[in-house]
Amino acid sequence: MNIIQTEIPGVIIIEPRIFEDARGYFFESFSQREFDEKVGPVIFVQDNESKSSYGVMRGLHFQRPPFTQSKLVRCVHGAVLDVVVDIRRGSPTFGQHVAVELTEDNHRQFFIPKGFAHGFAVLSDTAVFQYKCDEFYHPEADGGINILDDSLGIDWHIPAGKAILSDKDTKHPLLQDFDTPFTF
Repeated sequence: MNIIQTEIPGVIIIEPRIFEDARGYFFESFSQREFDEKVGPVIFVQDNESKSSYGVMRGLHFQRPPFTQSKLVRCVHGAVLDVVVDIRRGSPTFGQHVAVELTEDNHRQFFIPKGFAHGFAVLSDTAVFQYKCDEFYHPEADGGINILDDSLGIDWHIPAGKAILSDKDTKHPLLQDFDTPFTF
């Protein structure tokens, strides 16, 4: 796997080695050994999958301590714009974001460490999105930052009239009104 560092240390884009021939392609989508060597020791305990249509925007989600999560995400069908926002108090990159396009063709994965809010927007007709988590889902620890917070400067690549949002995601607080439980 090829590791691409982003502007925010610890937030990593992963490109697999793809072997293609006339029959199609093969790649190793995850190797615990290689992940530990190149990214760090993280033990994933839960895999999730969602299917969404064009314009669906999900996020910006996280789990509060003590149930914080690191995630390894990828799009196995279609295309999404995947975004993480640093919400760690005292971080030199607090409030900054990294966005990456994940597609069925580029096979990229995105590693999101603890202390980041995460979301994505579907850019294709439909998308199937998969992610590994290093902590189980705990609904009582659910948290979020408002996905429409203009102060974050995120270009979701979805026209305002085409965005499909849940009520829950638009009712989360803006970053400026958020008392983060995460520290750098």
